[in-house]
Amino acid sequence: MTDATSTPADLSFEDALARLEGIVSRLESGQAPLEESITLYEEGARLKSLCEDRLKAAQLRVEKIVVGTDGQAKGVQPAEFG
Repeated sequence: MTDATSTPADLSFEDALARLEGIVSRLESGQAPLEESITLYEEGARLKSLCEDRLKAAQLRVEKIVVGTDGQAKGVQPAEFG
């Protein structure tokens, strides 16, 4: 396992998610000693936050197409989510 004291900010969403899934699997297996479990949990929390930030950034980049009364696209505007 890599040094869990920091999570590289340049990790892609996919890489961060894969690392997070690995951590969850390791913790769920119950095979990690207590100190390692705590370290893994801390890294997982950082990765979760990173993934959430990346998703929010992607969400803000999404635009929705605005359709006029004639059925034709007339432009775009920021999408509204939840």
